[in-house]
Amino acid sequence: MSKVVNFSIDGKNCMAERGQYILDAARANNIYIPTLCNLPGVKPRGSCRICNVKVNGKLMTSCTTPVAEGMQVENNTEELLDLRKAIVELLFVEGNHYCPFCEKSGNCELQALAYRFNIMVPRYPYQFPDRDIEASSKNLIKDHNRCILCKRCIRAIKDEEGRNIFAFKRRGHKVVINVDSKISGSLNDELAQKAMDICPVGALIKKEQGFIIPIGKRTYDKHPIGYEFDVTSTETL
Repeated sequence: MSKVVNFSIDGKNCMAERGQYILDAARANNIYIPTLCNLPGVKPRGSCRICNVKVNGKLMTSCTTPVAEGMQVENNTEELLDLRKAIVELLFVEGNHYCPFCEKSGNCELQALAYRFNIMVPRYPYQFPDRDIEASSKNLIKDHNRCILCKRCIRAIKDEEGRNIFAFKRRGHKVVINVDSKISGSLNDELAQKAMDICPVGALIKKEQGFIIPIGKRTYDKHPIGYEFDVTSTETL
């Protein structure tokens, strides 16, 4: 039997079911916490760290931390906003993200967060890594230049037998997410499209997709990321 707990986010009194993660509880209370690795319905991993909040004064990932009675959560503070901004900047300089040439531009969550945090020039030097574009799959392109290792594809895309189609290869700073060459044959058009849709950046592109949605009519061309929470929050003030 579920039990309702009371907690607060930035001083706002909130309610949630016991065991619900802070990120999900915040959404239920119309409060926006940014994230890149979280995917509703898929077990969280806390990979991107952008959803970091302070719980009773300690940094924690909101996607993996359950709410508790009387918990005090800090979300919209100068310290946390700068931390999230720094993480987004690191993701940009660590990879090769050329937004004007990317099929995902306008639908990219990383790009949308950069706009939200008003990032113009990252504080860190660009690394310009030498990475491959993998096109061995019959219907999917894996661009390692844009991958942010969020694990969404690993956690959410599986074949009919429940096997992972995507997996980590190598370790440390050389780690990449590859398409399993033996199982990729089961990656049909539906799964390839799902993989592209769940990827928060332009690392997974379905072959022969080709800018089906025109620039200017894409998700974040219309409204900034988190817009629905910002509007609701303003209306309830």
